[in-house]
Amino acid sequence: MNLAVLSGKGGTGKTLAAVNLAEVAGPVLYLDCDVEEPNGRLFFQPQQVGLEEIALPVPVVDQEVCDGCRQCVDFCRFNALAYIRDRLIVFEEVCHACGGCVLVCPKKAIHEKDRVIGRIESGLSDQVLVHSGILNTGEESGIPILHRLLEIRQERPDLPAYMDGPPGTACIVLETAAAADYCLLVAEPTVFGAHNLALIHQLVTLMGKPCGVLLNKCQEGDNPSDQYCRDQGIPIVGRLPFDPALGLLNSRGEIAARADEGWRQVFTDIHGRLAREAGL
Repeated sequence: MNLAVLSGKGGTGKTLAAVNLAEVAGPVLYLDCDVEEPNGRLFFQPQQVGLEEIALPVPVVDQEVCDGCRQCVDFCRFNALAYIRDRLIVFEEVCHACGGCVLVCPKKAIHEKDRVIGRIESGLSDQVLVHSGILNTGEESGIPILHRLLEIRQERPDLPAYMDGPPGTACIVLETAAAADYCLLVAEPTVFGAHNLALIHQLVTLMGKPCGVLLNKCQEGDNPSDQYCRDQGIPIVGRLPFDPALGLLNSRGEIAARADEGWRQVFTDIHGRLAREAGL
């Protein structure tokens, strides 16, 4: 079973939910797919950390062989190549590593080299196997890192996977949801929170993914996200209160279910309802 924890915006408590649910679930894989801001490792503090660099092939030009035909420049839709002052220039940062320029070059003047775009850190935290994708600052896309995380997941089919997805509805969110059997959507009790809940709910619905909602920061009074769930018939698997004690634990980088028995029971109860909905 692959569970994706998603949110329509940042700051809803998605990682708070993901790390605590993974903690109470017993032996599981935790995959931090939010490669631009992978915070789960700060909570789990895994031991025996291994590192795997993730690289993409980018073009290298033999200027002595290149005759300036510009076929590669015309082919590249990402403007990663330019022919300037009798030289073919490669802009590695915007290259998408499609390899097309190598194929279309009639002089075979282009070959490829690896360029590191990020890494995966893997380690153990109690009963949780933690794998964090980390994209280098300024890189165009974290999709290759996500794909490698999903390959790692396939190496342990005996364990359920809790995937802490990126916020929003960008391409990498779609890729994360595509790999999920069930999506848990985390939402705030505001008009803005309900709007962004609707965006991520529409995305997973279009993809045919079953989903439920965890409402965070709940207080007395109107809760537009709660109303959206009732209007759309989305199961609410849990509600977390707006509680300074939980916020303090989270700000300290502590896993609430590990640090406090009361919160452990709260997240165990939520996980039980989630398991019944998702078939975990």
